[in-house]
Amino acid sequence: MKISMRKIILGAITAVSAITLAGCATTTAGDKGNSSTGNTVKIGMNMELSGSAAGYGNQMKQGFDLAVKQINADGGIKVNGKKVKIKTVIRDNKSTTSGSSSVAAQLAGSDSVSAIVGPATTNDGTAAIPNITKAKVPSVSPSATDPDYTLQKNGKVQPYVFRACFENNFQGETAAHFVDNTLKAKNVAILEDNSSDYGTGLAKAFKGAFKGNVVSTQSFSEGDKDFNALLTGIKNKNINAIYVPGYYSEVGLIIKQARSMGINVPIIGSDGMADPKLAEIAGDKNASDVYYTTPFSTKSGSTNKMAESFMTAFKKQYHTDAPTFSALAYDSVLMIKQAIEDAKSTDSVKIAQSLAKIKHMPAVTGEMTVNKTHDPEKPIMIEKLTNGKVVSAIEQK
Repeated sequence: MKISMRKIILGAITAVSAITLAGCATTTAGDKGNSSTGNTVKIGMNMELSGSAAGYGNQMKQGFDLAVKQINADGGIKVNGKKVKIKTVIRDNKSTTSGSSSVAAQLAGSDSVSAIVGPATTNDGTAAIPNITKAKVPSVSPSATDPDYTLQKNGKVQPYVFRACFENNFQGETAAHFVDNTLKAKNVAILEDNSSDYGTGLAKAFKGAFKGNVVSTQSFSEGDKDFNALLTGIKNKNINAIYVPGYYSEVGLIIKQARSMGINVPIIGSDGMADPKLAEIAGDKNASDVYYTTPFSTKSGSTNKMAESFMTAFKKQYHTDAPTFSALAYDSVLMIKQAIEDAKSTDSVKIAQSLAKIKHMPAVTGEMTVNKTHDPEKPIMIEKLTNGKVVSAIEQK
């Protein structure tokens, strides 16, 4: 997920958060990596907990907290025949690139963490890369989807940058195949968010894979409220579907206004729509025949026992169904845990090396293998909304 400063105020959390769990440790920090020598290992969180992306960030914090709670309740992470508990340091980057860079420096420096979860967005994640790379501390983003996020300018992989989510090209291509093969739509209009690479990248990938006709491509920007002109432009073009890669704040309004104009064709989008606020904005009745790509669904009917256990525990802890972004953050912690156990070390350099070698790791969002570009290979779902509720999820092959 890539997002710039947005005009929606989701919270006014201004204090930097720091949560720690019991334990004591001696740590070493510097440009050779960080390592713990006591009975705990420090894992940091660089997250958008206030500001424009707080809606996503706070869902991720819930998944992060639940994973840590469960791991510590089970005795901790196995390292060289003993178990060490996780000590967390959670810091708010305030949905800004400068905040993310500063938090990364603090976590990798004076906080001496061995690994980091976050940031949520590609912009904020990219801003953190110089500081985590200098300190040799790996970071796993739950939701930075830009294809180039894990790559250097020369095309080589960033050694300390990983993600638990799909990159945009895969999402756009999957959506195109779904429209072709399942919806069997021949004529599609595209409304893309041109204020970020998230929207334009997804639209480009969709166009490249779609076998039918793209009869219209129109653009909008973050914060836009009135989409009637765009919708009027496509209403009489004999379209069978609309592809809208974007975030719930704008897409919710597009759905609402499209339905009020009598445009009742399927609307397809991406993981930025995977939030209950989409239906709140669109209106439950309007949020029907709506689909989006996602790595996780509570309606998948999967035999993934880990997912079932996660959903049960999440609902018990937070009294609501588990959202996608919480599941991705939960899996980000599992990736770090797996890497520490495989490395038999809390040394951040060795953890990064092990993260790159993860194969067939059980996870909430599906069995995961990290490929050569530090992206996860795992199943992808398409959720369907009817009357504002997720009614089904179809795994895409």
